Amino acid sequence: MTYATLDANQLDDLISDGELGAVATALSAIPAGDIAALLDRLPHQSRGVAFRLLPKDLAVEVFDDLSADSQRRLIDDLGTVEVVAAFDHLDPDDRAELLDELPAGVARALIQQLTRAERDVTAVVLGYPRGSVGRRMSPEFVHARLDETAGAALSRVKERGHAAETIYTVPVLDDARTLSGVVSLRDLLLADPEAPVAGLMRKPMFAHSDDDAESTAQRCVDRGILAMPVVDRDNRLVGVLTIDDAVEVVEQARDTDEARAGAREPLREPYLHASILSITRARIVWLFVLAVSAILTVNVLEIFEGTLEQKVALALFIPLLTGIGGNTGSQAATTVTRALATDDVTTRDVVRVAGKEIRVGLTMGSLLGVVGFAVAALVYGIDIGTVIGLTIVSICTMAATVGGVMPLVAKSIRVDPAVFSTPFISTFCDATGLIVYFSIAKAVLGI
Repeated sequence: MTYATLDANQLDDLISDGELGAVATALSAIPAGDIAALLDRLPHQSRGVAFRLLPKDLAVEVFDDLSADSQRRLIDDLGTVEVVAAFDHLDPDDRAELLDELPAGVARALIQQLTRAERDVTAVVLGYPRGSVGRRMSPEFVHARLDETAGAALSRVKERGHAAETIYTVPVLDDARTLSGVVSLRDLLLADPEAPVAGLMRKPMFAHSDDDAESTAQRCVDRGILAMPVVDRDNRLVGVLTIDDAVEVVEQARDTDEARAGAREPLREPYLHASILSITRARIVWLFVLAVSAILTVNVLEIFEGTLEQKVALALFIPLLTGIGGNTGSQAATTVTRALATDDVTTRDVVRVAGKEIRVGLTMGSLLGVVGFAVAALVYGIDIGTVIGLTIVSICTMAATVGGVMPLVAKSIRVDPAVFSTPFISTFCDATGLIVYFSIAKAVLGI
């Protein structure tokens, strides 16, 4: 069996059979990233055993490649003593992310094992609010000075680069440690050693330490920035956000948004290893919210019960109309939430977004309304066709507008726009759509 064909089930079987020598041999031939992926899929009883069989240097690499959730689970399996070395080798931002996941007592025990220098740089990151880019940046960087030559800057990179998380993009600072620009390692290497750094640097794209981590990371990924400088409010450099950390932030945010769009919270561990209680907890809260919201729809139907008794045919179109409204609202919400994440729109654009979605909804509603009118009129008559056509136009316009505006409202009150997810908007559109439907029916049909 080669490492390329080894999967988590086979590894678990080898551990269960006591073939620890074979496990150690197999794992030693696998890259650290692949071992981390295998550990993620192992049951917790086998995960700790597999990690203990790794050589110390490889164990450090594997631990670094694990997500914060997986690191937390491994600490639960092994205890703090066996992961101290791996914890010490983490970058400060990764260390801070892991500490957020751990109970206070465990986190304190791990911090106490760090050297004074590592404790200090970790404290820098922990000092910023959760969700800010300061919490995800690395305070370990190497810089160039505005008044020095390329040769001097390159010497500093060689001298201090081993302690920095990245050296490919070098921030340029003035005497007050204010960010003046950035210069690439390539430019330093290829430049005349006597060339001034000021002539090689370019205008930096940077973030402030208290900026939102998700939007900053998305900007970093979209523009392909290898290392984005992070400054304080006085424009002094305090760290860098590297592209790999930015990608991780974006992926975590995407997973959360996708989960909430499906009316659940994201699982913190692989599905097959998650307990029934944790899966239930991830889903039940949203189901309670939707159940309470659905009562509105029942109340609306009760209010218009008399109208339905007079025109039973109206009941046949309720699933069609509620489905169109929910889907239209969800499409708008998803589009605007994505635009928020990429900074295409801000909360100040609420009027412009509402205006655009009104026109989009009206256009889609008109096209669908014509089809709805034709089909309903052929089967149930012109009057019913008119009701269906007008209702589709109204519902599409309303749902698109509400769906587009809700994420902006959520952002303005500092709530995750994903909270206003597909199921929530669908339920809202169901209730209001029925009110619109029966109001139009009563006006057109005179009932």
